Parts: sequence; C-alpha cells; structure tokens
Amino acid sequence: MTDYRKAYQAFGVDPESAFETLKNIPVSIHCWQGDDVLGFDGAGSLSGGIQTTGNYLGRARNFEELKADIREAFSLMPGKKRLNLHASYAVLGADKGKVDRDGYTFKYFIPWVEFAKELGLDGIDFNPTFFAHPNMKDGLTLSSPQENVRSFWVEHGKRCMEIAAELGKAFHKPCLVNIWIPDGFKDVPADRLGPRLRLKRSLDEILENYDREWVIPAVESKVFGIGVESYTVGSNEFYQNYAAQKGICCLLDNGHYHPLEYVSDKIPALLAFYDRVALHVTRGVRWDSDHVVLFEDELKEIAKEIVRNGATDKVLIGLDYFDASINRIFAWVTGQRSMQKALLYALLLPNEEMKKLQDAGDFTALMDLQERIKTLPFGAAWEDYLRREGLAEDVLARVRDYERTVLKERV
Repeated sequence: MTDYRKAYQAFGVDPESAFETLKNIPVSIHCWQGDDVLGFDGAGSLSGGIQTTGNYLGRARNFEELKADIREAFSLMPGKKRLNLHASYAVLGADKGKVDRDGYTFKYFIPWVEFAKELGLDGIDFNPTFFAHPNMKDGLTLSSPQENVRSFWVEHGKRCMEIAAELGKAFHKPCLVNIWIPDGFKDVPADRLGPRLRLKRSLDEILENYDREWVIPAVESKVFGIGVESYTVGSNEFYQNYAAQKGICCLLDNGHYHPLEYVSDKIPALLAFYDRVALHVTRGVRWDSDHVVLFEDELKEIAKEIVRNGATDKVLIGLDYFDASINRIFAWVTGQRSMQKALLYALLLPNEEMKKLQDAGDFTALMDLQERIKTLPFGAAWEDYLRREGLAEDVLARVRDYERTVLKERV
C-alpha cells in the first residue's frame, strides 16, 4: 500500500472507492473547441454575443478533421465521456445549401452516432444553434416580434427535439437538449416584458410534444453578451421560473453570472427543488470569456457540491469553453482533466465527517479538519488514477507530435 493511501485512510477516506466512482461519472465534452464554434452549415463567423479569440494553427475545417482531433483529444482523457453537439455541426453532405436549420433531421447526425459508438462513448447531448445565422434579426430569435423569424427558430427547436430523441434511443441513454439563445439589446430597451412573453410562447411550442423518455430539456440563462450588454431576454429569473413551471432542467453555466455569483452555491439551491441540474463548466475571466477550465477554487467547490450531496447522477456535467490562442487539443484535454481532477479531489474528502462537525456546531474542529486535508498527497492519488486509466500526467509531448504531423499540414 502506497503512502498516499495511508494518508487518506487516516481520515476515513477510501481511495479505491473514489476511483471506482470517478470512472463512472460521465462528462459531456463539447465538439466546438475543435473549430472555434463555426460548425459545418456555412457560418463563416460567430454572432450572437459570443466570440472566439486567437488564431492558433490547425483549426478543424470539416467533419473528417474534427473527428480526427476529437479522437486524438479523447484518447488522452480519463473517465466516462459523452459528446456534446451543436445543431450547426450537421453533416449535410450534398444537402448543404439546400436545407436550413428548420429542416434538419436525424439523418444528418447519423455519422456522429457512428463515430461516438466507435469511440465507445456513453452518449451524445445536443444543442439547437440559435446564433451565427442570417435569420437572427436585430439580435433576436425565439423572442423576435417578426413572426416569420420567431416561427423559423421554433421549428428549428422542434426539429432538434426530434433529433435528440433519436440520439437518446441510439445509445439507450437520455439526451440532454440545452436551449440557449443570444437574444437581447445593446442599449436600454423600451419593453422588457414583451420579448420574454414571446420567448415563453416559443418555448411552450418547442416543448409541446417532445419525447420524455429520451429527451431531457434544459434552459440556460446569461447575464449579458457582446452587443447585448443592457438586456438579456433569457435571464436567470426567467429561466428558473420557466423550468420550475414546466418540470424541465435548469442549466448553470458558471461564466453566465456576475463575477461574485457562484454556481457552486446555486447547485445545492436547485437540488432542493429539481430532480436534475445541468452544468456547462467553463472559466470566466472578469466575464463570460470561456477560458479553458483549470483546477482552481471554484471548480473544486462545484465538484464538492456534486459529490457531498450525493448528486453524481443528478448533476449532468458538460464542458463549454473555446480558446483559439493555444493548441486546441491541449485546451480540450486540460479542461476535461481539470474537471476529473476536481471530482477526484471532492471524492477524496471526509465529507460525512465534515457534515457531522457542522451539524454539531463544532466549527473549530471543522476548520481544523478542512485545513489539514489540504496538504494530503492528492497529486499521487491523481497520478495513480491516470495510471489505472492507461494515461500519464504529461500530455504536451503527445500534443506537440500531433501538431507537427497533423495540424501543421492544414494550410
């Protein structure tokens, strides 16, 4: 028995149990890190209050290149993995330019299903793409006062629900469908209620007949975005009330709140009322900047709330960041490993003992315990987990080799 195990066992923690739990917690990994969120359906640039910065070499330009990059990145990631797709990654083939997003069907995503099964993934999650499209008029989609615009996006949402049901059936696991829209105004609006009533109507229509067995709908709020600094239609208050009324899922993106609002605190608040909570884990720097997820304090706190509340099967974890200033493969792997690292850190805490001390009002002993466990040999435990997954801590050499042999050829 290695020293790190003895150190943890002295605090009543079983590393073997932690490893077994961790390898079975699925993390949904976003496809859009590989191509800067551009997708395959013709959007030459982003719009809708989001932006990818940087111009690192080797961006995936098509389905085959993105598959190759995902295969490489996923081979360096431990644990159970799902793939998270946006609708804009439809593999349209000869239908490109002939079918728009309101006409997408499952057939355009069958190649993704085949690929995910080849990789042995746990399933696919899905997102309607309500941005980077000519039918986004005056910054509005589902809340648009133009009925032809609103109805186009409602139809897109309905088609996505149908696609998600087939994705769920293909893996015999429900598919999380996350609805995020960029709708809002740059300056102070004259009407705040009207757009929200139209959004409510649109969501009602999208969710009218979805397949409850295979689809888990979620709604995602945001404070603001580029070009919509003054007002966001899909605010936190709107979506939490809507989700509660409809019995659907709230998705919390930890970059979508004010800097001193913490998703780690929101998770247990929602668990008191919701059967499920969905996450998009990112790293905001001053605002929703979607930096690569790192093993930092708020990520640890998020993982702690998932683990110590027995919610590893209730909190649906997805990643959402995109950085084009560094090697994209490295960004993917670093973020996913950071999430796994945070979960392992939380699993290796004496959570029950700390709860007992809190309930007993012995805050002195609680502080003492919280401080002592900070110096436990976590690094050794993490390296042992990677070894069991057939991986090593160092990935940079492998990433550099892929960059030299594959990415540099994309000119």
